[in-house]
Order: sequence, then C-alpha cells, then structure tokens
Amino acid sequence: MPETSRRRRALVLAVCCMSVLLVSLDTTILNVALPAIQDDLHCSVPGLQWTLDAYTIVLASLLILAGSTADRLGRRRVFLVGLLLFTGGSALCSLAPALGWLIAFRMAQALGGCMLTPVAMAILANSFPEPRERARAIGVWGGVVGISMACGPILGGVLVQTAGWRSVFWLNVPIGLAALLLTVVFVPESRAPRPRRTDPVGQLLVIAALGMLTYAIIEAPGRGWTAPVIVACLGAAAGAVAWLVPYENRRDEPLIDPRLFRSPSFSGATLMAVCAFSALGGFLFANSLYLQQVRGLSALETGVRLLPMAVPCLVCPPLAGRIVGSRGPRVPLLLAGLGITAGGALAAAATHSADHCDLLLSVAYALFGLGFGFVNAPITDTAVAGLPRDQAGVAAAIAATSRQIGAALGIAVIGAVIAAGARQAAWWTITGCGLAILAIGAFSTRPRPNADAPGPRPSRRHHGPRPIGPDRATSA
Repeated sequence: MPETSRRRRALVLAVCCMSVLLVSLDTTILNVALPAIQDDLHCSVPGLQWTLDAYTIVLASLLILAGSTADRLGRRRVFLVGLLLFTGGSALCSLAPALGWLIAFRMAQALGGCMLTPVAMAILANSFPEPRERARAIGVWGGVVGISMACGPILGGVLVQTAGWRSVFWLNVPIGLAALLLTVVFVPESRAPRPRRTDPVGQLLVIAALGMLTYAIIEAPGRGWTAPVIVACLGAAAGAVAWLVPYENRRDEPLIDPRLFRSPSFSGATLMAVCAFSALGGFLFANSLYLQQVRGLSALETGVRLLPMAVPCLVCPPLAGRIVGSRGPRVPLLLAGLGITAGGALAAAATHSADHCDLLLSVAYALFGLGFGFVNAPITDTAVAGLPRDQAGVAAAIAATSRQIGAALGIAVIGAVIAAGARQAAWWTITGCGLAILAIGAFSTRPRPNADAPGPRPSRRHHGPRPIGPDRATSA
C-alpha cells in the first residue's frame, strides 16, 4: 500500500485499539453483571455459563477463518462488517427479553468479534511496515487488553448499580459507531497477494468439537454424566477431533496444521494458553458469584474488590515483554505459573474460612493478577520459537484460538463444579491450572536444539513455493 502519513497511521492504530477494547472489555464487564442477569432473567448457573460460553465458542471457532477471509476479500471490508455485527449484537443484547434471546445475540456479537482481533492485527502490520514502529504499535494495541482488565470490573459495577445490567451492552454502541466512522474515513483497504484457501470441512469439525464438548461439561451436572445426550456429545466431540487430525494432515493449506504440534515449544504454548485462560475465565466467573451471592456485595463493591487482580494485569505485561526480549520466556512463565497457583490456593483458603478473610482474599487476587499478567508475552514467544518464519502467523493465530478455547472450558468446568455444590473444588481446579503452567513452562523452555521444528509441508500441487512476507505471516 502507499506510504501513509504519521497522523493517519496514528488514527489507524486508534481504530484497532478501539476494536480490541470492544472485545476485551465486554468480557470483564459482563462477569460483574452475571448475578444481576440471573435475578432479572431467572436463569440457573448453566444459563449464566451459556451467556459467556456461547460468545467464546463462536469466537474461538472462527478466528482463523475470519483472518483468512479478510486476506481474501479485503481487511477493511471484513473489519467494517465485524464492527457492524458487534455493535448491532450489543444493542440487541441490551434489549434481550429472555435468556435464550440473550445467548443468541451474544453469538451475533461473537460473529463480529472474530472479525476484529485478527483482522486488526493484519491492518496494523500493513499500515506500519517499518519493524520498530510496528512493534510499538502492536505493543500499544496489546496494552489495551490490560486497560480493559483494570477498568472493566469497576466500570461494570458502576453501570450495573446505577443503570442495570443492560447498560453494560450500551457502552459498546457509541465505541463501535465511532470506530465504524473512523474506519470508513482513515483505514486503507489491503489484501494478501496469495491468501490461504478456505477449509470448510476443517472449520465444521472444529465447531462441532468445541460445541459438543462445552455442552457436555455445562449440562452434565444437571443431566448426569451417563445421560444419553451427554455421552453422545462427548462421543461426537472425540469423533470430530479424530476425523480432524488425519483430514488436516492431507491438506496443503489446513485450517490447523497438526504437524505444528510436533514442536514441543509450540505444543507447550498451546497447552499453557488453554490452562491460563481456563484459570482466568473460571476465576472471574467464580469470584463474581462468590462476592455477590455468598458475601452479599453489590456489583460496584465487587469491581472494587477485584482491583488487586486488575492492577497487576495492567502493569506486568510490558515487564514480561522486556524479560522475554532480554532473557527469554522461561522466567515469565515460571512467575506466571507460581502466581496463578498461589492465587488459586489462597482464594480457596480465604473463601473456606467462616470469617471470610478479606486481606487473604486481596492477596490471592494480587497474586493471580501477577501470574496472569506475566503469561501472555511468553506464550506468544514460545508458540513461534523453533518454527519456520513463514509459519509464525499461523502459530500466533492458533495460540489466540487456544486462549478462547481455554476461556470457554474454564467457564464450563468451574461453573459445572459450582452448580454441583463443590465451590471449594473450583478454586483447587484453578490452582491445578497454575501448576500445569508451571510444569509445562519449565519443560517446554528447556534449552534444546531446533530439530523439533517441523519442516516445510510438501505441496501436492505443481506450482512453485509461495512467497514469504508480512502478508503471508498475517494471513491466518
């Protein structure tokens, strides 16, 4: 694309930051509103789980497809469609008359959300061709997630307490409309010269596996693990995965390349992403219900109590990035595992005591926030370590998908445990996720030769090798 002015690049960065703010703020705000939604719509704990997981499953399933579609049809065009769907879905969520409608509108939100995050990254890479400027822009863009973690709980508490739970969706509408206008005026159109081909069968198998597994986990406490529908869903999920692996291995351009998982560093990063975001999704879900339903706090008081967790989530990511750049991912990953483990264990101790030790709970929140604040930068670095350069974009996209899968599973598992009456087990499950990050991080970052990296996928077609460049790297 032609060289853009400094002012225009700054406006493009602002638009991309607004998009990630929409997607990330929506989750943190909504968690604080869950008890109010439960009271108003008269829904159960599984209903609350579906309010969150219907969004996350759609997002996780379609992230890679949205990125490749934008490369083919035009990133600006797909980005605009995503903003329209997300903003319209938010407005509809605020009007939902019943739980079923809210879940359906959340899925419409997610359909738009999956077109925002990966496409915004591709727009940034295209608008900032100089590596140093691009690194700064991506750093600012990523820092917005930390801002949403810090501001989301309190902002959600204020909105719920003053205007009701529907107001948390109103907030998205003016931000989305402003982003739409700025995109039309300032964001240039771009496409990849050789976009990836679509993989509809692989896409359907991914959706089936995630949807069936999540449904089984959420509904099993009420129906029973041996209920025919639960057994059928678990079997269908396993069958979808069993079909997906050999099918993707036969494709020249698979949606998810199974050969990438031969790299211990990549497999470790994927597992750690699932564990970290399972812990986060479960931690936010469990705390919102605990503080408001068990402790009787208001939505605003809940947001304030979560500040010790939110502040490290804002402060630690830049520090983690510097450590990864100077010393590698091992130290931040170990700190992340220790922080999440300690946070989960202390939360279990604080919520088990009859006197509800507030100081111990605040320390638990701070340690969990510290651990989560250190986890993102090393996961991304570890995901691409040891892989060929032309596979970096695909690896980063799969790592992003793994985060959403982890969030969906964390909410499903922790919600199922709480619905079964084992609230203490929920905290120990989160602790287990921290221990898994600690163990996998220690193993996957051991010094080793690069022999584990998969080589180029042999092509079954006769044309020459596809060029490697920024557009190829971001096509996922």
